[in-house]
Amino acid sequence: NLGTEYIDKSKRFGFITPQEADDKTREAKEKIEDSLKSAFRPEFLNRIDEVVIFSPLTHEQMLPIVDLQMTEIKERLAEHDLDVELTPEARQWFADEGYNPDFGARPLRRVLQAKIEGPLAKKILSGEFKRGDTIIIDIEAVDEKKKEVVFRKSAILTTVDS
Repeated sequence: NLGTEYIDKSKRFGFITPQEADDKTREAKEKIEDSLKSAFRPEFLNRIDEVVIFSPLTHEQMLPIVDLQMTEIKERLAEHDLDVELTPEARQWFADEGYNPDFGARPLRRVLQAKIEGPLAKKILSGEFKRGDTIIIDIEAVDEKKKEVVFRKSAILTTVDS
């Protein structure tokens, strides 16, 4: 994480041309390389094959990451013959709650554990959900500012031919 203060996070606020983005990236890379040279001895730096500079994660990139994380949760639940689905509102809420401009998507894992995995495990153990259930995860407003995660069984519609 050495030199991360040089990565320009201002591109979140407005539009820049591709040429400006390339210039800013090149400038940041030079500053980061200077930071490395001042922090480490040349003998150590000579042993490094490549320095990788990551661009900061944008908020728009969070929805696919939510989907990836939910796929893992779905796979674990499938082992117990359970399925889980996020409503579009819940998907967006988790993307918002799990995003931090400085840490990217790292907080998302903790949000999913605290708001889905833990509470859902308790509900499964208490018998509220059982094998074969599809669990819908949604968001409901508690008041104007606070929202909470809610779990409900999927309503399965069946028709009877007469």
